Amino acid sequence: MINHEFKKKFGQNFLSDKNLLEAIVSDAEISNQDNVLEIGAGAGALTTPLSQKAKKVVSFEIDKDLQEPLKSLNLKNTTFVFKDALKENIQDIESLFVGEYKLVANLPYYITTPLIFKFLEEGEKLKSLTIMVQKEVAERIVAKEGGKDYGVLSVMVAFFGQAKITRIVGRQMFFPQPNVDSAVVHIKCDRKFQDINRKEFYNFVKNCFSMRRKTIANNLSSAMKISKENLTKTLQGFDLSRRAETFSLGELVEMFKKILRFAQNDKYVLY
Repeated sequence: MINHEFKKKFGQNFLSDKNLLEAIVSDAEISNQDNVLEIGAGAGALTTPLSQKAKKVVSFEIDKDLQEPLKSLNLKNTTFVFKDALKENIQDIESLFVGEYKLVANLPYYITTPLIFKFLEEGEKLKSLTIMVQKEVAERIVAKEGGKDYGVLSVMVAFFGQAKITRIVGRQMFFPQPNVDSAVVHIKCDRKFQDINRKEFYNFVKNCFSMRRKTIANNLSSAMKISKENLTKTLQGFDLSRRAETFSLGELVEMFKKILRFAQNDKYVLY
């Protein structure tokens, strides 16, 4: 482990177990043909096995105090960028690659959801994400309809691809040790809904789940400024007395498409 003053504001918890790090690279399905975007280089523990497997690695690190130890690794096919990836323009990041890339990250817990949404919503070359996140967040990411963990995050990740938990990582594997366990999640992007506006659908889903204890009719009626009677006519065939967490991704997509047909009418507010 390098001599480094760990910064709580950056959520720094480093891994050092080589077997685990190599397993994460395997989970990410990295080959010598792949370009890799790493978010959060840390001490370079994951960067090193990534560089050994990938064709090219671009690794973002927000902590500029790590420049010297990272550059001293002398990874020939790796470029370090000492900036906050969340604040960078996606097009600028993707311009660093020719063709598709795979994102791999051991994320500070506080940026997990913003980063996932940023790259899934805005990325055009993203092939997959393999991310280390808090175990509870991982369970929300892969949750199916009907469960307590199913929500906006679950729906939107499924909208963009197929997610699975590849392994659970105990808190004792990190230094400093966090207060929770983690999990590795692999999301394979499939872009199956290319005809749907990503941001509009995201806003629609947020409206559906705005108050979890209420029915989807109550939530949409309030958000769209439309009577429940008109909403029922618009969404014929759907039981709007159900709560949002009981609807599958496919059902939500069909509801969105029906509402979109009426969106030109001033009475309808999608977001």
